Amino acid sequence: SGDKILVEAFESGEDVHSRTASDLFGVFPAMVNAEMRRQAKVINFGVLYGMSAFGLAKELGINQKLAQIYIDEYFKKYAGVKSYLDDILVNARRDGYVTTLFNRRRYLPELNNTNAVVRQFAERMAVNTPIQGTAADLIKVAMINIDGKLKERRLRSVMIMQVHDELVFEVPAAEEDEVMDLVRKEMEGVAALRIPLKVDCAGGKNWDEAHG
Repeated sequence: SGDKILVEAFESGEDVHSRTASDLFGVFPAMVNAEMRRQAKVINFGVLYGMSAFGLAKELGINQKLAQIYIDEYFKKYAGVKSYLDDILVNARRDGYVTTLFNRRRYLPELNNTNAVVRQFAERMAVNTPIQGTAADLIKVAMINIDGKLKERRLRSVMIMQVHDELVFEVPAAEEDEVMDLVRKEMEGVAALRIPLKVDCAGGKNWDEAHG
């Protein structure tokens, strides 16, 4: 969205969910607790994907009036996000489709449907696709690049699974450091964006242990 406040938060390495919690709940960053951060995370993602006050209230276990206040305050604080989402819908209705940053299209003829339920679902898809679709594009390009590098270096490590924005590898112990560096470099450098892409790497004898 290019929102100034969010760009500054990402560029300075802030935890964006904690920053949102601080802004929405009116507390100093140091006072943000785990529950506040959890709620801010739900709001951050929910608002971006077109969640209604009803849906947000259900997710957070609060009343609908308070949920609407959170949404209104979010858009007031992050005006760049509001403009971005509004522009997506305007352009989608005009063009009949939306695109990812890599210009992959998703056609949405339902945007002009007379059935409100169908139309609103298409509106959520219009907002969701450029964000989630771009994330999907990014990780697929990274997967292709990493696979090529593993073969180029004749490493025994193999990519075995993608889980949303995460890649899982089987790696011989002797290759662990090299593969972690390779994966981090390729994922963080997959595209030149306005904000830095940050990647966490961890190892373990199984997927659960790596997450621990």
